[in-house]
Amino acid sequence: MPSATSEDYLKAIYQLREGDEPVATSAIADSLGVTPPTVTATTKRLEDAGLAEREEYKGVQLTAEGELVALETIRHHRLLELFLTEQLGYDWAEVHEEADRLEHHISERLETKLAASLGDPSADPHGAPIPTEDLEPTADDDATLADCSEGETVVVTQVADSDPKVLSYLADAGITPGTHLEITEIAPFGLMTVAPSDGDETISLPDEITTSMYVRELDTAPSDNEMSLVG
Repeated sequence: MPSATSEDYLKAIYQLREGDEPVATSAIADSLGVTPPTVTATTKRLEDAGLAEREEYKGVQLTAEGELVALETIRHHRLLELFLTEQLGYDWAEVHEEADRLEHHISERLETKLAASLGDPSADPHGAPIPTEDLEPTADDDATLADCSEGETVVVTQVADSDPKVLSYLADAGITPGTHLEITEIAPFGLMTVAPSDGDETISLPDEITTSMYVRELDTAPSDNEMSLVG
């Protein structure tokens, strides 16, 4: 059974991947807050265990077995985030670290009961898709808000959960998954002004926030029933 550290690495590699390209050692180091030599040593152990493949000067890819471990860890994490918000009253800005600590220690029986108690949800409180019980890869290919153009109207589908300050700011502004936004202005230096459909005021968002928000054009957005699963 992989260690908690191994699961953290596998999860990070899975979430950093872009297509079939290897994930750079530096990107893994930045994501996990460790040094590149530490990443090299740990990914070598993952390779020895058959969970990853390393290409010198290129990066790391997961094997089929490593991908399954990553998906299971992500499923645990996202179910726990939803359980903490819906059942225990946690704020969505404080569940990420709590779920990080717990995700390595729940049994498959507890995972099944968590999912059942939540109605077998498809998304966590931040809108991130929850892998299925069969660990099917999740579709997670929406554009970031930063990639959108002035005049577009979009719906927020997901917000990155790693920065509590960003999550608290967005919640205070009334922006959560399912919120419709009209992009009213994009300043030359990157500041984007948006108008939530259910608000009276526009809100200006810097790059660090717009790059952490995922959106879909309104005509391709999920139905109201699908968005209700986000929480």
